[in-house]
Amino acid sequence: MVLFAGVLMLVTGLLELFRGIMAVARDDIFVTTPNYVFKFDLTSWGWIHVVVGALVALTGLFVIRGLAWARIAGVVIASVSVVDSFLAIPYYPLWSVVVIALDVFIIWALCTYREA
Repeated sequence: MVLFAGVLMLVTGLLELFRGIMAVARDDIFVTTPNYVFKFDLTSWGWIHVVVGALVALTGLFVIRGLAWARIAGVVIASVSVVDSFLAIPYYPLWSVVVIALDVFIIWALCTYREA
């Protein structure tokens, strides 16, 4: 299960990274919601996604290597990614829901790990 979580973290991290690059490079492809409570400039959202994506992917590499601290960090960072994607739902809804689902699987796989 830890290998599954690590691979999912790499995939999710890359998805977040790509979403961030899209928002920084071409923010006109995103839907804008004028009265959204958590409204940021799309370039700001892009950089947030780049940072979160890089952290998720990097932690995924450490999870794959089997480091105990990485499992705990993975749960924390995947939780941050869930909140990040939830707050970005109005800008790119389908992608956000997919990333949230992947993050939930990551958290589940890391939390159910048992030492052999």
